[in-house]
Amino acid sequence: MEISGTLLLSLARVLAVGLYAALAASAALASDSSGVIDAAVQQQVRQLTLDATRVAAPGVTRVDVQVGELDARLRLAPCRRVQPYLPAGARLWGASRIGLRCTQGPVAWNVFLPVTIKVYGTALVTTAPLRPGAVIAPGDVIQAEVDLAENPSAAVTDTDVAIGRTLARRVDAGQSLRAAHLTPRQWFSIGETVRVLARGKGFSATGVGQAMGPGFEGRPARVRTESGRVLTGIPVAQGRMEVAL
Repeated sequence: MEISGTLLLSLARVLAVGLYAALAASAALASDSSGVIDAAVQQQVRQLTLDATRVAAPGVTRVDVQVGELDARLRLAPCRRVQPYLPAGARLWGASRIGLRCTQGPVAWNVFLPVTIKVYGTALVTTAPLRPGAVIAPGDVIQAEVDLAENPSAAVTDTDVAIGRTLARRVDAGQSLRAAHLTPRQWFSIGETVRVLARGKGFSATGVGQAMGPGFEGRPARVRTESGRVLTGIPVAQGRMEVAL
């Protein structure tokens, strides 16, 4: 069967139109991620994060959430409804992330959106630059509102905890004083008698033991009890250690 040139040209045009439509549809299904996070989704993410953070940290003065952007390399299908959610184990403190899932669209996708959570509360800040080895005096610190989440180390909030402590590292004027800035206190030495408080689910017990090594604040230490059992816990005060069972 012989096909005329006119028919061949018509077939080519039909195929070209079909191919163009397929490519356009493919491009729509693989659009960049910039259109996914519109103002409404950003507000949902911000409100979800604010509510969850306030529940987890009720004593803070205020919370500020900065919503980041998805990776520009992502190619996400169009979605009529994007649902923000809290990922399992997410720590709503400082740099974190919120999950986004498409619940109404041709393709079900799930991505994570970066967020920065600033959690403000009252803590100690320094009044002047302090060098390593300096002993903190009463005039060296004052109470002020700080971003508790800006540093992984806990902010020092109690003046009694700070006064008389030796600095392990430099602190600039106006900087939030953190636990990592302070030289750990030694609560007991090797061979000393240590009072042990063991806590479990729904119970607690006390006893005494002999320190098998020095007990520094915030660092695991071991104590041998009178029965010969070795317990590992955290020194919390002079001659005292707590054990979680």
